[in-house]
Amino acid sequence: MQNIHNRQKKIAVLSDVTGFGKCSVAVSLPIISKLRIQCCPVPTAVLSNQTAFDSCYIDDYTKRYKPYTDEWEKLRLKFEGIQTGFMNSVPQIENATDFISRFGKSNTIVQTDPIMGDDGVSFSFASKEYIEKMRDFIRSSDIITPNLTEACMLTDTSWRDRWHLRDIHDIIMKLSEMGPDRIVITGIPSGSYVTNAVYYGKNVTFVRQKKIGGRRDGTGDIFAAVIIADAVNGVDFLQSVKRASAFVKKCLMVSVKMGIPGTDGAAFEEVIDDLRYVHGQV
Repeated sequence: MQNIHNRQKKIAVLSDVTGFGKCSVAVSLPIISKLRIQCCPVPTAVLSNQTAFDSCYIDDYTKRYKPYTDEWEKLRLKFEGIQTGFMNSVPQIENATDFISRFGKSNTIVQTDPIMGDDGVSFSFASKEYIEKMRDFIRSSDIITPNLTEACMLTDTSWRDRWHLRDIHDIIMKLSEMGPDRIVITGIPSGSYVTNAVYYGKNVTFVRQKKIGGRRDGTGDIFAAVIIADAVNGVDFLQSVKRASAFVKKCLMVSVKMGIPGTDGAAFEEVIDDLRYVHGQV
């Protein structure tokens, strides 16, 4: 008999809850909900505003994970999708591993956004131990969406200022050997374009969009939210990457038009009605 709490498709999102500067759960929840899936956050931290500002208040939730999720276990919740985002310590990666074992099903899709750095620079919490732990963690992931910096960190590839497509191809193939069967390396600078490298069906495809504006935080979270929701809805992966890229482009265009600062995130609310629900073959 089906548990009454598992009658609707659900995605658990293990990431931070940030009050201002649209990123993480503030982005994932409305986008996943728009695509007709219940989004259930598991906070890794609570932030007053995102970390690109000069200062912010951070309340770490690592020790609250167990009592929080114990209540879900009482409800016997199961999830069609599990997405991990901001995890700033090895114990949080261990919590995510525990969550998958307790709440995943045989067909649960696990997506990891291995947040560790950007623009060739690693974040302060991304120690050698953390990177090794993340490498182990993605072996159990179906989908990973690293940016180019994180892809280099995972594959122990030296950063450089100029990249050729053959270099990106080599990196994504190394990532595929770690276990995930669907990979997107996001935000690869390509002159006046931004390129996403896609690994799917043992093939590598490059999807690019015209660059719009300067740096804008949170766009990776928008992209990742569309990808995990589409995966749960059975949408073809390459089709999903293309439509996620197109949606991010719309978000960037309206944000630039409105004069929204890059630190404040993308004004996705203005165009979220353009994001269509698509149902594939699950």
